[in-house]
Amino acid sequence: MPRNPRTSPAPHSVPFGERALISAIRARAGSGFRGVPLGIGDDCAILRPAPGSEIVVTTDLSLEQVHFRRDWHTPESAGHRCLARGLSDLAAMGARPMAAFLSLSIPSDLISPEDTSRTAGRRKPAKRDVSWTDRFLDGLLQLAAKYKVPLAGGDTAQSPQFDEQGRRQSGLAAADIVLIGQVRRGQALLRSGARPGQVIYVTGSLGGSAAELLALGRDPSQFATLTKGMNYGHPHLFPEPRLRAGEALAARKWARAAIDLSDGLSTDLLHICEASDVAAEIDEAALPIHPLARQAEHDGWIPSALGLALHGGEDYELLFTANRSVRIPRSIAGVSIHPIGLIQSRRQRHPMMVMNTPAGKHIPVEAGGWEHFTR
Repeated sequence: MPRNPRTSPAPHSVPFGERALISAIRARAGSGFRGVPLGIGDDCAILRPAPGSEIVVTTDLSLEQVHFRRDWHTPESAGHRCLARGLSDLAAMGARPMAAFLSLSIPSDLISPEDTSRTAGRRKPAKRDVSWTDRFLDGLLQLAAKYKVPLAGGDTAQSPQFDEQGRRQSGLAAADIVLIGQVRRGQALLRSGARPGQVIYVTGSLGGSAAELLALGRDPSQFATLTKGMNYGHPHLFPEPRLRAGEALAARKWARAAIDLSDGLSTDLLHICEASDVAAEIDEAALPIHPLARQAEHDGWIPSALGLALHGGEDYELLFTANRSVRIPRSIAGVSIHPIGLIQSRRQRHPMMVMNTPAGKHIPVEAGGWEHFTR
């Protein structure tokens, strides 16, 4: 007779319960952070923003099989990416992180020290005989320590392992990260501040994350032992949020509008155009294309590296506009800055985004980046 998932015990005992899991996370997260008088342990955390600051809040959901795969991504990469997504949103607002809140829904076997990982398409013992969840937290907390972001709370739940008929199914992991940041009052960077005549800039380079994802899908075993890495070498597995660059752009009042490149340049630039009621003209020759994207084209994986730069997504660079009178340096906080086009007045029956080619053509650009709920 099928088990009733609401009343029957799980066929495999959980090595420790929710309270023990929360205690372990609390011990690893630490306490006594500036701006967080009270963190994990009570019903709510207490935050204390600096005088004259405004609070900004963002949330990002990371779903197994959508944002990461256990047979492709190491747990450290999944944890790093989970936090990096939210930190990149703060960077786009010019905000400084105050605290993170993590909610985890995981199958019970992922918190077992005897868990085996499916990374790289084969089962192998987890490193240091620790669980997938331990290693996920390794990746998340290492990035949090780099940017001094306290983990101040969250929630945990066991993901369902039985369907409504009581049949066993594969439990999937999900992680929701909430980031709280602060920015000086009136200095937050918005999508709606672009005006005709402003210069369009991007940080870093484009298309690298999509190119590394292609390599990951072709040979997951190549990345099976990768537990940490720099953005330039591993822009998909370990993206680097541009927090310091974003803070500088806001504090020095250089940028007028900004967004992070999570869905792809074509889609995210469209967001700025729509929010600001403007058009955009970009120069193909000015786009900083990541070497991994160029290598993917050279190896015949893709027709053109330009497609990855325009539509690839998950680069987590900053796209921003600035007045022509502002002298933007070539690098900010160690990150290269590239002018790639101009904001134009919006005209009816004209494309909202155009790309100028080296041959002198003007090609309409359609949003081709990531979008959920498409058929």
